[in-house]
Amino acid sequence: MSRRIDYSARFSHPPERVYEALADPDHWEARVTEMRKYSENHVRDFAASESGIVLVLHHVLPRSDLPEIARTVIRKDMVITRTERYGPFTGRATGTYEATIPGGPGSLTGTMELSAGEHGATLRTTSEAKVDIPFVGGRLEELILTNLLDVFRTEAAITADWLARR
Repeated sequence: MSRRIDYSARFSHPPERVYEALADPDHWEARVTEMRKYSENHVRDFAASESGIVLVLHHVLPRSDLPEIARTVIRKDMVITRTERYGPFTGRATGTYEATIPGGPGSLTGTMELSAGEHGATLRTTSEAKVDIPFVGGRLEELILTNLLDVFRTEAAITADWLARR
C-alpha cells in the first residue's frame, strides 16, 4: 500500500516568473544554500533548455537526526537523490520528481503543476510514498510525507523570497 499527499505553494508572482526562477541555476544554488542550515545539500546536475528543466539534488540526513523508527531500517546517513523534471512553460508547466535512497525499501514520487493562481502562481505537488516493510511501512510513509511537507514549505518560502529580491 502507499500514501499520497498534496501541497500547493502560492506565489504573488505570475507563473512565468516562477518558471524563470526554476530555470535559473542561481535560484537553485540559493535554495540549497539555505537548506544547508538543516542538512547537507547540493545541486548535482542542472540543465534548462527550451524543452524544459532537469535537476538532480542530493540531500544528506545524518542517521542521528532520523526518527527512531527510521533508524531501525537505515543503518547509516541517509543520502536522498531527488530528480525533478519540468516540461516547457506554455502558460503553465508540468513536471515529475522522484526521490531515491540507495538500498531504500520503497519509493517517493510525485507530479508538479505550475499554473496561474488567484493572485499570482500556484505550484501544486502531489506526492506518493511507498515503503515495503511489513508492520512499519505505513508509519514510515506517513513520516516521510509529513517531513516532505516541511521541505516543500521551506523551499517555497526560499523561492518567494528569491523572487521578491529580483
